[in-house]
Amino acid sequence: MSRDIQPIFILPENTQRTVGKNAQRTNIMAARMVAETVRTTLGPKGMDKMIVDSLGDITVTNDGVTILEEIQIEHPSAKMIVEVAKTQENEVGDGTTTAVVLAGELLKNAEYLLDKAVHPTVIARGYRLAEAKVQEILNEIAETINIEDNTILNKISMTAMTGKGAESSKELLSDIAVKAVKLVMDKENGISIDKENIKLEKKVGGAVQDTELIEGIVLDKERVNSNMPNHIEKAKIALIDSAIEIKNTEMDAKIQITQPGQIQSFIDQEEQMLRHKVEMITASGANVLICQKGIDDLAQYFLAKQGVFAIRRAKQSDMQALARATGARIVNNLEELSKEDIGFAGVVEEVKVGDENMTYIRNCKNPKSVTILIRGGTAHVVDEVKRAMEDALGDITAAIKNTKVVAGAGAIEIELARQLKSYADSLSGREQLAVHAFATAIEILPTTLAENAGLDPIDVLAELKSAHDKGKKWAGINVFTGKVMDAWKEGVIEPARIKTQAFSSATEVAVMILRIDDVIAGGSAPAPRMPPPGMDMGM
Repeated sequence: MSRDIQPIFILPENTQRTVGKNAQRTNIMAARMVAETVRTTLGPKGMDKMIVDSLGDITVTNDGVTILEEIQIEHPSAKMIVEVAKTQENEVGDGTTTAVVLAGELLKNAEYLLDKAVHPTVIARGYRLAEAKVQEILNEIAETINIEDNTILNKISMTAMTGKGAESSKELLSDIAVKAVKLVMDKENGISIDKENIKLEKKVGGAVQDTELIEGIVLDKERVNSNMPNHIEKAKIALIDSAIEIKNTEMDAKIQITQPGQIQSFIDQEEQMLRHKVEMITASGANVLICQKGIDDLAQYFLAKQGVFAIRRAKQSDMQALARATGARIVNNLEELSKEDIGFAGVVEEVKVGDENMTYIRNCKNPKSVTILIRGGTAHVVDEVKRAMEDALGDITAAIKNTKVVAGAGAIEIELARQLKSYADSLSGREQLAVHAFATAIEILPTTLAENAGLDPIDVLAELKSAHDKGKKWAGINVFTGKVMDAWKEGVIEPARIKTQAFSSATEVAVMILRIDDVIAGGSAPAPRMPPPGMDMGM
């Protein structure tokens, strides 16, 4: 006697499930496609991407993390690769494309081992061994630099900008970047650099060469009254975080007037209160006022009469930056304002930049907050120069904090792959295959540099390997001539921190994706069932 076995539904309706090898293949393919998207942007001859969003806004860039954030990726495994780029950006500020391309290649080589029936956990263990060895080798062969050597820091900055939209002015921009980092560097308790203290202000107009470093702050604001002076030397600056206005009552209030003279005395009283507020500002010696809130029209008139330069509704971040740059203290209560709260700057002036007025607060004595005013012919150019400047600032900061640097141009990757293959030969068991696969994956970076420059990657790799076998650890590829060069002597230098972070995060995400053998994608939530028409929903 046979009974029909009823199917058992464990998962909700519309759930999609991919299991075993299919799940692994799908995940690896999605991650590799992300890596392929940004791969053509790598190196000095990398190309740019144009991304047009649903509103028609255009972004033109070859910055890895910007591309991946703008294209709105949906696949869950692909999103994990995007996280690698974001981590690289947050930790170092550069090397996002390197990290993503490396993660994609690690997964590609893992797929080859999966086809040979090597278990994913064996590959994962081998990859972890390889990554630990890579970190050890990097630490050994990296060069230690003197952070006072601006020549090396300039080379690091120029390497970061090569291949970006800012390349034509990289000498000028690198010089600005190094000076900016040195100005905001704090040496009191070890070396600390907060990149937030370097404000990047964009303004369309002029050329990239017109970009300048202001030892102080640039505010996208103009003075509140045209009768105020537009240029003040030896500026004494008051930062006020309260309105220079007559406060309104909390609730609607009515004032009963019984005699005509009471109206005038009411107006006079308001005027007297505003005059008193202005007198408190001028009594402190301030001739420049930056207010985070509003300034009454009458107060503006009194300030103008006293020759005070005033700005209203400044952003809180700008107020904090001004406090660091000028040494002023932000005051919440005007009654408390004293001479000790005043900050100093060589010059405060209103300057017409493009078609807008901006306020420059410059020549601060020991500014712990500075501004880089980025110029360019179009909004897209300015945006890309800003991204290049962020990469350069990140590289300089990483080099100063860590003091260890390596040569670029594919030199470090070839050396790592060479030493890793020797290490793999010393292992027994199947992990040896995974370490070999890791070493081969590293070679994707010099291969991509050659491909993007229109060179034959096989010939280039053969020449590079030959040079490294002869002990030339900094032999890299000159993408402009197609020849092997000493990357260190040519000034192609990168912080070791870029590489250590890229290898670490790329390995972690590759291992995580490899260990997934079941993808369960939930369907959309079922719509609530409505009662039949006419049925009473109440009890």
